[in-house]
Amino acid sequence: MATQTQHAIVFGIANKRSIAWGVTRKLHAAGIKLTLAYQGERFERALGKLLASEGIEDALLVPCDVTEEGATEAVFDRHMEHWGALRHVVHSVAFARREELEGNFTDTSREGYSLAHEISAYSLIPMARAAKKCMGEEGGSMIAMSYLAAQRVVPNYNVMGSAKAALEHAVRQLAFELGPQGIRVNAISAGPLQTVSARGVSGFADIYSAYAEKTPLRRNITQEEVANASVFLLSDEASGITGQVLYVDSGFSIMASL
Repeated sequence: MATQTQHAIVFGIANKRSIAWGVTRKLHAAGIKLTLAYQGERFERALGKLLASEGIEDALLVPCDVTEEGATEAVFDRHMEHWGALRHVVHSVAFARREELEGNFTDTSREGYSLAHEISAYSLIPMARAAKKCMGEEGGSMIAMSYLAAQRVVPNYNVMGSAKAALEHAVRQLAFELGPQGIRVNAISAGPLQTVSARGVSGFADIYSAYAEKTPLRRNITQEEVANASVFLLSDEASGITGQVLYVDSGFSIMASL
């Protein structure tokens, strides 16, 4: 991917099943120097074990709670102090309360709606604002992780569908605003994977089975497939692509219904 040393910040690794972890592994294999933002001591310990298992010894680890004022910007500051350059940013952050991911959408609480949007969608904006300051004349690239529920109704996805729709709009708006600086912003809309956040959705097992049965490829996707597409969008090989949502879902998004 890189002809010279490049640098990336990745937000959102929870465990080995995380999409962000798959992307991290691919970036490391491509020679990218990494800053990994994590939330809390528990995730720091888990992340340390993952890095050791993969032989990644030089990653910079920085704590970050995206709901805290200034926390996101502090990650970029630490990154620049340590590495001195930035080319790529990976946003793989999403959260909604479990009770908001079951039952009726009409029962969504004001607080739950706001929290899901703040973490899952708004958090991309301060990342973009900080990236704009850090990326040089060559520009750079950002990606965010979305899901088909941004465009269609998925049972029990509820408020996260609203948040993903907001995230996809932010991708387009940021692509427009940052384009003159040579910064590309895109999204990956991945099919269902067995991640921590996905398992929090009521009825996820049924959704997962339906995808496998009805996609044109007659199977679910893998973490590696999402990571491969992500690294492509981040790379110079995708230099003419911005403001887009790339579906990595075994073709499910072209089908008429569940």
